[in-house]
Amino acid sequence: MAEIVFVMSRAITPEVPIQQPASPVSEFSMHFTSTPRGARLARRLVSHRLDEWGHPYDSLPSETLTLIAAELTANAIRHGHVSGRDFHVRLSECVSEATTVLRIEVVDTRTERSPSPEAPSPPAADEETGRGLFLVSQLADRWCVAPRVGAPGKSVWAELDLNHR
Repeated sequence: MAEIVFVMSRAITPEVPIQQPASPVSEFSMHFTSTPRGARLARRLVSHRLDEWGHPYDSLPSETLTLIAAELTANAIRHGHVSGRDFHVRLSECVSEATTVLRIEVVDTRTERSPSPEAPSPPAADEETGRGLFLVSQLADRWCVAPRVGAPGKSVWAELDLNHR
């Protein structure tokens, strides 16, 4: 069976080819408990690593990627939780001659609860949930939902292209 991957973008038009960034210059990867405390720790460590990599806490890239991390990790514990299993976060910074890309990826182990491949629409004003991936879609230059490779679950990633900001 062929693997289907959906990549959503709000900043790329068909006339502009996507340039692949070089190998990561900086990378952070860690497993977290699938709890609110694990999600909070993941968000804080993402913010801390970005600061170490030269993106200060109060910079737009750091604030944006930290918010995206918060939404993706909250979704992993709310919709991707499998009892006794962790979620995984990978943060990377890729630099090429053309661009610098910050990428956050959150992987959980739940297969049957996957986000819709369509771009999320804003929730109704009286809805209490449903804003997470809509926010990600508005903040990220690219984002994607894909099946987890080699194990059950899914991977959701988002990228910020710093040269387009």
